[in-house]
Amino acid sequence: MKEVRDWRAKCSRQLRVIDAFVIIWAVAGAYVIRFGWASDFVVEGQDAIYIWLSIALVVAWWIMLGAWNSRQSRILGAGPDEYKRVAAASLWLFGLVAIVSYVLRLDTARGYVGVALPAGLFGLLLARWLIRQHLHVNRQMGQSMSRLLLLGGPSAVAHLARSLRTAKHAGYLPVAVYTPNTPDFPSIEPESGLPIVGNSPDAKSIVQAIQACSADAVAVSAGVQLHPQTLRHLGWELASRNIGLIMAPALTDIAGPRIHTQQVAGLPLIHVTTPTLEGGQRVAKRLFDLVVASFLLVLSSPVMAIISILVKLNDGGPVLFKQDRVGIEGAPFQMLKFRSMVLDAEAQLETLKERSDGSGLLFKMKDDPRVTSIGRFLRKFSLDELPQLVNVLMGSMSLVGPRPPLPSEVEAYEQDVRRRLLVKPGLTGLWQVSGRSNLSWQDSVRLDLYYVENWSMAGDLLILMKTFRAVFQSAGAY
Repeated sequence: MKEVRDWRAKCSRQLRVIDAFVIIWAVAGAYVIRFGWASDFVVEGQDAIYIWLSIALVVAWWIMLGAWNSRQSRILGAGPDEYKRVAAASLWLFGLVAIVSYVLRLDTARGYVGVALPAGLFGLLLARWLIRQHLHVNRQMGQSMSRLLLLGGPSAVAHLARSLRTAKHAGYLPVAVYTPNTPDFPSIEPESGLPIVGNSPDAKSIVQAIQACSADAVAVSAGVQLHPQTLRHLGWELASRNIGLIMAPALTDIAGPRIHTQQVAGLPLIHVTTPTLEGGQRVAKRLFDLVVASFLLVLSSPVMAIISILVKLNDGGPVLFKQDRVGIEGAPFQMLKFRSMVLDAEAQLETLKERSDGSGLLFKMKDDPRVTSIGRFLRKFSLDELPQLVNVLMGSMSLVGPRPPLPSEVEAYEQDVRRRLLVKPGLTGLWQVSGRSNLSWQDSVRLDLYYVENWSMAGDLLILMKTFRAVFQSAGAY
């Protein structure tokens, strides 16, 4: 427990110091750029007023970041909440400055504000990102983690433990399991391998178990067999001991913006909105695809011309490879790629299927003998997929979406997997930035379904930015 509090206190101190440094840098820089530097260190008149204004702005900005709880340990390391709070605190502060200036008719220098706000906001977000990278490294080594007791039914706590272990960057370390009202419980939970420290359905026993395993937070998962009154008493006991209480409902792969909490008769009801991609959203996504794809096509046209010449010179065959794929709502289309294999690649497929490195319906082969020398280079950096920008312009594909499936894959789809066809397939997607060919069939399906359920324009932009990093790293490409 002491170690957990130590890392939290240390992070809090670091953030206070770094925030102060960045804010002073931004405000001082804005002052120098707008009013210049007094070589004799004597300031008077308007310059003196702006020095006092700068000091007040630094203090107010630093306080606003604390008031918006942007330094809370529970939001550090994972999710967009930390960045949102930093941005909200900064924008609210400068909004108040603008309102006060208007009401009091103060002639605030727009150049001064116009430099301080973007410079400070950029610096703060960059500093938070760098701290997050450092925190991720520590958490991969098991440091700077919150020790978590999992409370719930056997299958639910096993699933929760497995999910948290695959997301160490979130900072939660499951250390024990408590399964109320489970008779004849073993000493070790078989799926997660965590020790089971109790099964008595009363708050006092749960608190004793928490103290025994030195947990600093409790995660209540689905299937917990506790009376609501017991959960209320447990919450009181945990609050008095400064131990966190986390509710983990049986909602998987649902993004935060779709979840809304409403208080009804003292009950926190969770509402999950239905994902939609129609009307204005569909038009916005299509317009975005057209503008960005056109730009990328013009930008990459010299590279595509060189690739075309190299592919043609390699064996004299066709430059483009056309393959039947299945698009939105099952509509067939021909996907374009630069040819990266020998001319009779399709004929050789049957003889190679038994040597597939993939799982499920996907055929994958790390050392595929059909790939040409130029093709191996193109695949490593995903250059063979550049012609798919034409598919995006023609409307059969989108820049971001699920992986475009083969007709044979779609025929073997289970009912839930068919939800992948509710949106256009993408040139890139979560599958591209999460491992590419290294992904298993199950992981590929899970990521595609997550995208379908939680599509947003901001999510598309984030995936596109991550795609460039994934392509340059060339991880999982073969």
